Amino acid sequence: MRYEDEDFYVDLVFYHSILKCYVLIDLKLGKLTHQDVGQMDSYIRMFDDLYKHTDDNPTLGLILCSDKNEAVVKYSVLSEHRQIFASKYLLELPTPEVLQQEIIRERKQLEAID
Repeated sequence: MRYEDEDFYVDLVFYHSILKCYVLIDLKLGKLTHQDVGQMDSYIRMFDDLYKHTDDNPTLGLILCSDKNEAVVKYSVLSEHRQIFASKYLLELPTPEVLQQEIIRERKQLEAID
């Protein structure tokens, strides 16, 4: 993206036809930092200003990182900006048992929020 006299680079940009929104993906090696989240927030704001049409939904930001700190994920994003997500990626597929445990863990976390 070019904004005024500076260039900014997002790793991947997609348009989700069902959600009718752009999806920006940033790939990070290492642990997620609050700077990474702030950078994604800036990318979303710039992208919406430059490319989003009036009939599009707000742009989503997804940060894929090799490690994350739950506190950074929880507290780095302001409550009104719920369109930024951080997720941990793996270099190999987990076993079916590990996936099942992860689904159960995530479900319990989601149920605790409600």
